[in-house]
Amino acid sequence: MHNDALKTLAVDALEELKAKDIVQLDVSRLTSVTDLMIIASGTSTRHVAALAQRVVERAKEQGLQPRGVEGEAGADWVLVDLGSLVVHVMLPETRQLYDLERLWADLPSDLERESELSGT
Repeated sequence: MHNDALKTLAVDALEELKAKDIVQLDVSRLTSVTDLMIIASGTSTRHVAALAQRVVERAKEQGLQPRGVEGEAGADWVLVDLGSLVVHVMLPETRQLYDLERLWADLPSDLERESELSGT
């Protein structure tokens, strides 16, 4: 599935269940692990779990098997790995604590790290 279609699928799934503060990050130049990240907040642990589950359901409906889902037990932060897109659904206080938006904005890209290591 193309990245734009995957992003639309995830955002639509989150919006269906009223996720809060949905943010999309293009991290393709910062890491080789994934291309896109979506970060959203839920209002309770049940809401966070339901949001993540909806993303998984919508992906499966499109024939895409998630690579992994982490954090369902505590549900203050659930990660859904869809390969080129990773979805983070968190409680607001967890999101504020880890501040992924700032973390990813401050990281040097893989290319910048390689040039620093090689001295160029």
